[in-house]
Amino acid sequence: MLRAEMARSCCVPSVVAAPVACDSAQEAATATVQSTADGGSNGNGLASRLVPIAGSEFTMGTDAPDAVPGDGEGPSRRVAVDGFSIAATTVTNREFAEFVRATRYVTDAERFGSSFVFYLQVPEAARRNARQVVSGLFWWIPVEHACWQRPEGPGSHVHARPDHPVVHVSWDDARAYCQWAGVRLPTEAEWELAARGGLEGTRFPWGDELERDGVPRCNVWRGQFPNAPDSGWEPAPQPARCGQPNGFGLYNVCGNVWEWCADWFGADYPLETPTINPVYVRATGRRSLRGGSFLCHESYCNRYRISARSSNTSASAASNIGFRVAA
Repeated sequence: MLRAEMARSCCVPSVVAAPVACDSAQEAATATVQSTADGGSNGNGLASRLVPIAGSEFTMGTDAPDAVPGDGEGPSRRVAVDGFSIAATTVTNREFAEFVRATRYVTDAERFGSSFVFYLQVPEAARRNARQVVSGLFWWIPVEHACWQRPEGPGSHVHARPDHPVVHVSWDDARAYCQWAGVRLPTEAEWELAARGGLEGTRFPWGDELERDGVPRCNVWRGQFPNAPDSGWEPAPQPARCGQPNGFGLYNVCGNVWEWCADWFGADYPLETPTINPVYVRATGRRSLRGGSFLCHESYCNRYRISARSSNTSASAASNIGFRVAA
């Protein structure tokens, strides 16, 4: 059973209860993840297919008036990051399925027995019977058996969506995948450097304006949030490689799905971390998220900007949370 609380992000509830204890099958899967990771030959050579990012110095964060107070986006400062590699897209359903087939891994959402789904993704009949768990976030429904394989719950499946971002993955799930594939989660500094695509100080990977010809250039909410999406636009993730890549060849660093980062989350990030290879290491109970999702809208949550930050507990999962890997 899920217990939840209002998240620091307006977009995603936080799971505050631990999943049910691992059974023997999950213990065996965990052992398989560890043993195959020790072998170093997993993920079909994923690490070799990542995009190389040269070490460089850049301005991290923002002092702009649209920064979210209390999120620690600023003060902006110059930081230096060593060279690394990062995936062009978030991990897809196809890629995550390979991991599960190889290890028999069971995600936190599957062990909880339910996960949070945006209410317009849920059939109307199921909505009527849903109970509200988080006060003030009526658009989130805890759906029994919703998980990465069944993103909207029973009756849905990822068979027709192999190239969509995997969702309903917790930070712990993402870490297990990385361990198996011989990769890791990016730090916030690495993520922001890569997301900027070589541009300095802009709100988005392409510049400062969200829209082109009246249409957002990334998959964020279109219409009146949260009840009236524009006709012809579906409130859901789009394929991981849709749209135009940024200057480094990365897709969907703004919108689509939230992306877990390696750091713990703290609003004092600019003051707590060094200026060379910054990473927030003090345990706070919450892990960092970057990029925003298809549910972000400036009327309620404008965290789809490159400098924007959010967080959640390491066991939390939802229909708009995925991850991207680095090495």
